[in-house]
Amino acid sequence: MARALMVQGTGSNVGKSILVAGLCRAARARGLAVAPFKPQNMSNNAAVTVDGGEIGRAQALQALACGIEPHSDMNPVLLKPETDTGAQVVVQGHARGTWRARDFAGVKPALMDPVLESFRRLAGRADLVIVEGAGSPAEVNLRANDIANMGFARAAGVPVVLVGDIDRGGVIAQIVGTHAVLDPADAAMIRGFAINKFRGDPRLFDDGYAMIAAATGWPGFGVVPWFADAHRLPAEDAVDLGGPAAGGGFHVACPMLSRIANFDDLDPLKLEPAIRLTMVPPGAALPGDADLVILPGTKSTRGDLAFLRAQGWDVDLKAHVRRGGRVLGLCGGYQMLGRRIVDPDGLEGAAGETEGLGLLDVETRMEPAKTLTRVTATHAATGAPLRGYEIHIGRTEGPDRARPFAHVEGRPEGALSRDGRIAGTYLHGLFTEDGFRRAWLKALGLAGGPLSYGAAVEGTLDALAAHLETHLDLDALFAAAAPVS
Repeated sequence: MARALMVQGTGSNVGKSILVAGLCRAARARGLAVAPFKPQNMSNNAAVTVDGGEIGRAQALQALACGIEPHSDMNPVLLKPETDTGAQVVVQGHARGTWRARDFAGVKPALMDPVLESFRRLAGRADLVIVEGAGSPAEVNLRANDIANMGFARAAGVPVVLVGDIDRGGVIAQIVGTHAVLDPADAAMIRGFAINKFRGDPRLFDDGYAMIAAATGWPGFGVVPWFADAHRLPAEDAVDLGGPAAGGGFHVACPMLSRIANFDDLDPLKLEPAIRLTMVPPGAALPGDADLVILPGTKSTRGDLAFLRAQGWDVDLKAHVRRGGRVLGLCGGYQMLGRRIVDPDGLEGAAGETEGLGLLDVETRMEPAKTLTRVTATHAATGAPLRGYEIHIGRTEGPDRARPFAHVEGRPEGALSRDGRIAGTYLHGLFTEDGFRRAWLKALGLAGGPLSYGAAVEGTLDALAAHLETHLDLDALFAAAAPVS
């Protein structure tokens, strides 16, 4: 019989996703068939699953940690923000429409059934299911229709470990305060707590640790020191982007769009010694010494094109091209590079059309059918094979499509400008392929390093699991899991 345990946090970005990935790898190392699960996620960083759906990128990483293929059952409700007040709602891998936040509250109760269905189906294929919460159970104003935290834990009978983030400060108040505001029946679901992201000697927190245990009555499972290699794992939240540029002399710049999506496309480039990657925040100019500008994916192409222009990045981009710089557009970034984007049905906001950047002679028309597929392709310029995935709405056509970026099953994909310096493609995940990445770098005049990206991620997951084995009482933590009924 499968057992299950849920990791909830005292707030967003306390490290739940990384902890769950590490726990999954640690459980797998103990010989367990383990699977990840997140009832409800909010992210524009998505992965295409083996069953042709989409889930949050964090659950795809956790599936990798488990040694299994990502499946839509691992994240049955995915919210993909399109505006500040509205999001596309994906249920069991497929989009169900776009709702405003205030309307979604009324929809949520009906989503508990598919959430429980996916959870129990997943549990039927595993010894242990490790569940990740969303946000915080302390948001008790949202408790009535909750499917992400205590609402799910109570409905499914899954015990909880509560995680606090000491790096942001106030961790005693985080955990004790959560205990204070929870309904007693919800609080009874919590089997203990853990402290995450400690810098320095964890023994310095012994007194604080004891205070939390005394105030809540919950036992502690341990204090996890800061895991310095977390940046080597694919990130899901845009809040994790940014930081100083590092690396070699070839400068790649990527603007941080307001609805940036699938930005883990760039993760392999961060690890390449020849490349210096800069994520450019709003309000900053695109660096004048950039050799390549990558326009990333976005959940709202026309909306983010307006955002790009509001930052003055369109002017910076044209200056970059005049200087002889290169541009690569990925998915929504590819759509932006064309002459025009037409959305007659208002699929990504208000119906209408927007003038593109005009760097590629193509046009995009938004269409209701969503492309969700894994692909094997051949890079047109180098002949290198690559694997990736497509996840988009819209069809792009025009003269520059006669010079494709790649060939997918014999059909042309993407587009190139006449001089070859501007390229666009719908393919995500292409840089994870070591052979393609090296061939692409060579075509740019760079020597690709010995990096095996897949091996680097696998090694980091192993190191994360060992880190948790050292600093958490995993025997007690896994023993807290309960049978799935």
